[in-house]
Amino acid sequence: MGLSAHQSPRMKNDEWLTPPEIMERLGRFDLDPCAPILERRPWSTAARHFTVQDDGLSCMWNGRVWCNPPFGREAVKWLRKLAEHGNGIALIPARTETAMFYECVWGVADAVLFMKGRPHFHYVDGSRAPFNSGAPICLVAYGEPNVKALEKSGLGFVVRAAAALADAGGRDE
Repeated sequence: MGLSAHQSPRMKNDEWLTPPEIMERLGRFDLDPCAPILERRPWSTAARHFTVQDDGLSCMWNGRVWCNPPFGREAVKWLRKLAEHGNGIALIPARTETAMFYECVWGVADAVLFMKGRPHFHYVDGSRAPFNSGAPICLVAYGEPNVKALEKSGLGFVVRAAAALADAGGRDE
């Protein structure tokens, strides 16, 4: 669904596309369960897409998942499902103090990438919005291959969870 209420007050609609430069740096995904309804996608976020019409939250998720959930109170449901699935990357607001972050990221995710700057999302026709997201954004990884994708992306600063460091043979301090 993309951005659904990303924070800029100038963003009046509910469907936004993740910038292609973010998608290109993260590699291929098997599923986007939060895809906007489009007849023609300016770029693909995954091999398969679920839209609001499919109710992606209630569908079976397989493979590597890209999850840019609707922002707001419903985002926690999507993040919870991705954490349970254990293989994917979510794009969410970097609001580290929230209940959602404590429930689904801290102590659950394998890594978090805090993005450099605030990205400019795109309208569903593919054109770039003239304003940025209005809030800091992070990418949350579940599963070691997704941690590695964040580390290789160059999109920002990656913080690994202590458990992920231990599993990867790193120091756990």
